Formats: sequence, structure tokens, C-alpha cells
Amino acid sequence: MRVFPGGRVEVVVPPGAGIPAIERFVAQHRDWAERRARELALAAPSETERAPARIELAAIRRSWSLEYESARGCRAREAEPGRLRVRVADPTDQLQVSGALLAWLAEQALEHLQPMLNAVSSEHGIEYRRLQLRRQRTRWGSCSTAGTISLNVSLMFQRPEVVRYLMTHELCHRRHMNHSPRFWRLVEALEPQWRALDAELLDGWRRVPAWVFP
Repeated sequence: MRVFPGGRVEVVVPPGAGIPAIERFVAQHRDWAERRARELALAAPSETERAPARIELAAIRRSWSLEYESARGCRAREAEPGRLRVRVADPTDQLQVSGALLAWLAEQALEHLQPMLNAVSSEHGIEYRRLQLRRQRTRWGSCSTAGTISLNVSLMFQRPEVVRYLMTHELCHRRHMNHSPRFWRLVEALEPQWRALDAELLDGWRRVPAWVFP
């Protein structure tokens, strides 16, 4: 169960879970969910954040001011260092703005997350086969049995140390495809501060702006 900024509650159910078990789980955690929903309702993004004046990508310690232009197409490009120009047919249309910014975010994620993952992989001596970038609401990353590591583009809004931890976590699944004690011992050996970083990552959805999920 997770509660997102704005108060939305989401329950992720494993395959085969029966309705009675789900209902018991929700009932047991209802008080916590309602309390967190009230707290996070205050963190709901405003409408202006859906067409932001500024974007910060904490993962690479860079930020941009944004300017909007009415033009054909749908794209966001860096006009000059620190300034992003967003060109869409209707700058007041949130979906058009989100579409342009998401395409730009995907480019940034591909440019920066791949080298970061390669560096962490080389440092730990754990190889992977390929990288896949996704935009998911509930998962920061995953590792398949075939060696494909999937990373959420929203990691670009997290601190470099947190991104590095998530990459370490997924690479450890190349050795242990589970969350067994052996898996966590390996994680701790490679990243002793994993508990604090994991907690920060769990709260990281609060740092993802509204335009990422219009």
C-alpha cells in the first residue's frame, strides 16, 4: 500500500491474492492510509506546476527555467544553458505541455542514467545485459532474469546518492533474484547506508512533479 501526494491510495496486489485477503489487508492498514492521505493532501501539486516555470533534475544537479511558445509540433529544447524552450500548439493545454516535457525527460534519462548504471556496474563487478527506461507510478526499478534492468525516468528527480542506491539494489538481483537475507547482506556490503537511502527513495514520489503523470 502506498499513498501519493494529493492523497491517492494505491494497493498493489500480487497474482493469485484472493479478495478476502485483500480486504483484510486494507482494513488492517486503513487508519494509516487515511492519516497519510490527509498529510499528503497538502503536498498535492498546484495547477501551475503542471506547466512549470522551472525544472530541477536532482540526479544530475541541474535546473532550467522554462519559457513557452505557441508553435507547430510538440517539443522542449535547451535554448541556452539553464533555459528550456517549450514549443507546443497550445501552451495552456496541460497534456501538450506534459508530452513535450516527458519526451525531453526521456532524453535526459537516457543520456545520464545509462552512464551512471555502467559506472556502478563496473565498480561492483556485476554485469547486466541491457537498460530499459520506463515511466511507472509504483516502481523505481526492476531486474529481469534475462539481465535487463528497468529504471524509472522519475529517478532524475532524486539525489545522485539515491539513484546510485537503486542501481546497486537492482544489480544485486543479478546475484540473488529475491529479497532473501543473502540479497540484503550483499546490498549492505555494497551500500552500508542503504536503509536511509531506501526510506528516502520510498518518499521520492513527493519530488516527482505533476506533469510527469498528467
